[in-house]
Amino acid sequence: MRAEEPFLVRHADLIFALKTFAASMLALVIALAIDLPRPYWAMATVYITSQPLAGATSSKAFFRVIGTLAGASMTVAMVPNLVDAPELLCLAIALWVGLCLYLSLLDGTPRSYIFMLGGYTVALIGFPSVADPGSIFDVALARVEEISLGIVCASLVSTVVFPRSVAPAVGGRVRSWLSDARGLSRDVLLDRGTGETRRAQRLRLATDIVEIDTLSTHVAYDRLADASAVRGLGEVRLRMLMLLPIITSIEDRLAALGEAALQRQPELRHLLDDLAAWIVDDDRQRQSGEQIRAAIAERQSALDGVAPRERIITISLLLRLRELIDISADCRALGDAISAGQEISTIPLAFHPESGAAPVRHRDHGMALWSAAGAAVAILICCGLWIATGWPDGASAPMMAAVACSFFAAQDEPARSIRAFGLFSLVAIVVVAVYQFALVPGITHVEVLIAALASTFLLYGFLIARPKTAPIGSALAVNTATLLALQSTYSADFASFANSSVAFFLGIVIAEIVTRIARGVGAEWIARRLTTSSWQTLAVAAERRGHGDRAQFAGLMLHRLGLLAQRVAFISESDRRDTDSLVQLRIGLNIIDLRRARYGLAASTVRAIDDMLDDLAAAFRGHADAAMPTGLLSCIDAALTAVVKDSNAGARDDALLGLVGIRRGLFPDAPAYRSQPEESFAA
Repeated sequence: MRAEEPFLVRHADLIFALKTFAASMLALVIALAIDLPRPYWAMATVYITSQPLAGATSSKAFFRVIGTLAGASMTVAMVPNLVDAPELLCLAIALWVGLCLYLSLLDGTPRSYIFMLGGYTVALIGFPSVADPGSIFDVALARVEEISLGIVCASLVSTVVFPRSVAPAVGGRVRSWLSDARGLSRDVLLDRGTGETRRAQRLRLATDIVEIDTLSTHVAYDRLADASAVRGLGEVRLRMLMLLPIITSIEDRLAALGEAALQRQPELRHLLDDLAAWIVDDDRQRQSGEQIRAAIAERQSALDGVAPRERIITISLLLRLRELIDISADCRALGDAISAGQEISTIPLAFHPESGAAPVRHRDHGMALWSAAGAAVAILICCGLWIATGWPDGASAPMMAAVACSFFAAQDEPARSIRAFGLFSLVAIVVVAVYQFALVPGITHVEVLIAALASTFLLYGFLIARPKTAPIGSALAVNTATLLALQSTYSADFASFANSSVAFFLGIVIAEIVTRIARGVGAEWIARRLTTSSWQTLAVAAERRGHGDRAQFAGLMLHRLGLLAQRVAFISESDRRDTDSLVQLRIGLNIIDLRRARYGLAASTVRAIDDMLDDLAAAFRGHADAAMPTGLLSCIDAALTAVVKDSNAGARDDALLGLVGIRRGLFPDAPAYRSQPEESFAA
């Protein structure tokens, strides 16, 4: 930490640890005072819910309340009706946990916590209650009260005592991202740096978008954040989604033109220099970009004497430059308005998000189904052992199998995380044994108990506050609080503790083994599924003749791009090149943009374009790591020939822009298209 930073920022980790411990002790003391049956659940809930940022704590708290209510209600419906058929009850709970996990993985946002918690809450309440099904309603109600108490204490302390708003954190990440994006834009416009450097920048920016997107979900629940600022961040994010494909398209068009064409068009070179200077200069960006927009319009009107190939590429470049100016100016205006506390609705914006990218997420139904099936199977195996052996404390095994399978299912290699969770659970078991049989028996006052717990749980909170050690701290804190099972009277029994601990750990081991079988694929397989899904999405776009929501397509492909960028080391070389240059996204947008031209073209031209789209769809559906079939290039050229001859000038130029973009995306190294000896259009 830098010395000039405020004290609260330099020591944020320690302050979070102190706040979380204070909230957990508050929850424990209140639960003991009102005689809740399991006060330790209120204490554990504080560590499950608390996050360093207030908005993240509030959102997780809200989701946890909803999930707990749903799980408790389902438990009350299941257990009394199926308790006389234990096999059916186990099957019903396993299927419910699997269904909720499936829905959670499909959602993929922090909101997915509702589904995940609604699933494993049934296991946490239902399995220990089978011996006394008549009291299931009281148990479920008590669980809701205990968890709600923990949530209230965590939220109260988080928002009252030295609160850290999530909005500044998101705003800081957004400002840093936009600064890097502007630097990349300048490098592209001036041809600075190497291609490899610019590719690395693009991948880093794509990865950061996914992280910012996740963090920004919590802003809506941050009571410290201004509502106008929240709307402003949403507007900035929509524009961030389109910056990357626009920058990459500009780089591609400049490569297509080549240095010789720029020398023939000195006005274009001067325009690029002016734009590069404008985009990185904060003071100039606060001025209107109308001068550069006027220069772009003037350059477009002066292209009549330019060769057709060069003219089409230049027009496409100028359109992308205009979009870059609009987005950059909007982001600067929105940033200034957020800093000044100005109402966002009063800011005139140039770029309209409905023509950009919508916040659509990739959903992998196959992966979600495999994870859900693995969780259900792990629970059933634990239940089978429990029923077959008549193990009195065996309920802990299916409980922990449900928790472990649910917690880590969203990761590329969940079995590895479940193993780590199990190892730190063992550490927690040892810590709990020391407390239960060495320290707690001699404690008679709650003040002494708090002092005895302080050193251990402050360390856990400090670990949770640091991103690299957060999983370790969470596993230790939650398992220690749960297994310690603090109540108003001391009733520890070593035999019962040992039995429960063995069942607890056995459930995690079985969860790891089953998950390793059901999800033994890793990041490489997931990356391959992402690229395959993108090609299938392109095939659908081609088959639908471009009818579809352009914004949703762009949002979906950009989300996949961010997910792929996180796994770039596992992608094949050909797919890595596609990811680096946003090929799939750019091709798809060009396919969709062809709809602007199809209805203004002659019937024969439309038939040629439709034939090409059919061939594109077939090629995309069968695409593997190999290059696209060479016959596809001839089909694209045939469509280009038909379009070149069309008499509708406006629609013809729009169609040529789309076709040229598709050709350059699929065959960047192919010879230039030539319709006549004096005409050629860029590949």
